[in-house]
Amino acid sequence: MKFYVIGDSDTVLAFQLVGVEGEIVQSPEQTQSALEKAFTRKDLGIVIIPERIANLVRSLVDKHTYKGAFPLLIEIPDMKGPMEGRKTIQELVGRAVGVHV
Repeated sequence: MKFYVIGDSDTVLAFQLVGVEGEIVQSPEQTQSALEKAFTRKDLGIVIIPERIANLVRSLVDKHTYKGAFPLLIEIPDMKGPMEGRKTIQELVGRAVGVHV
């Protein structure tokens, strides 16, 4: 199973440097289209998307995430850093397993 990244040009280009293919998006429409295509690909295991880009299509992201479907959708901070008010992966894992990591 492959990784795939959908995001701004900096994020996509950074991931392409380590061999991860992706798609650059700049609008909610492009983001929705890219995600819908990625969700139908059987070869993808994880789709990576920056938080700010995910917010452009929050309802679609949440629907897929809460459905627990593959590929897994992982939100990451972009080059500007984490968004205010967003829990870190460490906090989410700690909450899920009940242990402070």
